[in-house]
Amino acid sequence: MTGHLPHPLRSDALDNRERILAAARAVFAAEGLTAPMRAIARLAGVGPATLYRRFPTKQMLAAEALAGEMRACRDIVDAGLADPDPWRGFCLVIENICELHARSAGFTAAFLSAFPRAMDITADREYALRSMAELARRAKDAGQLRADFVLDDLILVIMANSGIQATSPQARIAGSRRFAALAIRAFQAVPDALTQAAADTAANTG
Repeated sequence: MTGHLPHPLRSDALDNRERILAAARAVFAAEGLTAPMRAIARLAGVGPATLYRRFPTKQMLAAEALAGEMRACRDIVDAGLADPDPWRGFCLVIENICELHARSAGFTAAFLSAFPRAMDITADREYALRSMAELARRAKDAGQLRADFVLDDLILVIMANSGIQATSPQARIAGSRRFAALAIRAFQAVPDALTQAAADTAANTG
């Protein structure tokens, strides 16, 4: 055999790589994808040359650092689709997606196409959105989701959720849970009887 096999990273190089990824997750979560690479290198305790040798571009670093969040996002929508009650599955997806995004500003930016050339991120995002569209269709067919719900409404929820300001990560997550509950109430279909009762009340007080 004359081909060259890839050499495994030395233990020190592997340690540097893991520390860079851990630092990137922390910095991206707190500051988003606009955070400078030098801040990641400083937190990881490596020089800029080492950082760029492992990850030549921020897109490459973000795609790998946020891979765990992307996998979690796929797992969330898969669990929602697997629920025999489509409305319950839809609600769980909204709740868990909002919390996932509240935990990482960088993940939100990646999901909303801040780095469209990061193909792994794009593929995972498209998978999540297609799955959510199917779940929404099922919930509509069950008469539990508003008929006028469109996928852009989910994007608006994610964008609004990312704007929650809080004094700590825990407070931001708590705020996100409250926001998700309000969004779910807004998306729920109003039974015909309630609609008619509201119309009757309006007519009687008019």
